[in-house]
Amino acid sequence: MAATIRSIVASFLLWLWARALNVQVGLPTGLTKHGVALGLLFGAQFLFLYWGLSFTDASRAVILIFCQPLATAIMAHFALHDDRLYVAKAAGLCLSFVGLVTVFGSRSATLGNLHWVGDVMVLTTGLLWAANNIYIKKVIENTSITHFQTLFAHLFFSIPLLACGSLAIEWGSEVSPNPASLVALVYQCVIGAFIGHLLWFRLLHRYQASRLVAFMFLTPLFGVILSGFLLGEQLTLFLWIGLGFIAAGIYLVNRPNGAEQNEIPADNFE
Repeated sequence: MAATIRSIVASFLLWLWARALNVQVGLPTGLTKHGVALGLLFGAQFLFLYWGLSFTDASRAVILIFCQPLATAIMAHFALHDDRLYVAKAAGLCLSFVGLVTVFGSRSATLGNLHWVGDVMVLTTGLLWAANNIYIKKVIENTSITHFQTLFAHLFFSIPLLACGSLAIEWGSEVSPNPASLVALVYQCVIGAFIGHLLWFRLLHRYQASRLVAFMFLTPLFGVILSGFLLGEQLTLFLWIGLGFIAAGIYLVNRPNGAEQNEIPADNFE
């Protein structure tokens, strides 16, 4: 329900902002099918993420979701001609894989018996996010759509899927809003879904996908720390070790250097 409300509010705010700037938010008729696909990918991400958080700790989820930059780098290698995978990126992939295995090996006292269900859901979220990034880059290669149109498609076309998910999963659940949850929801709608995503899609339109996600390794760092301080979740040693491996791996995958001449041919992966 929160995800549905978030998409509704953020799409309305985006429409108001675009109207004030005299910018078009709707996609051309021929590109509507891509807008629907992006919206479904976007909605599925948050459906798996929010549902998965009911099974696993936020500290684990915020690390596991960051298979996304790694998956983005691999997908970009095959799908985008100007975003290739080279030796340093490959080394980073291996290092981050070690980190993911380390995270799976950690288990705090706050985890339930079905934590693995949440882990798989969160990993699925990361893979869907990566696929979404590549889909966007492919769509904008030969079109002139703006980041306003891209974001509006994500928000607007995700609403039906998220609403159906809320009805299927949460029907009959008690809704008891309190000041803290309302503030969190407003933050998600305005700062996260509207302002944050608008900036993200603007950057994604302008820069290489694999380069852009380099800066995201800061997110699991802050997420793990905050889950311990704000939610009281146990931060195990293995969790910190896994975080270190993943952060280092993501940095190697995305760090700017002159190694493009050592690109790995796509045929080597077959």
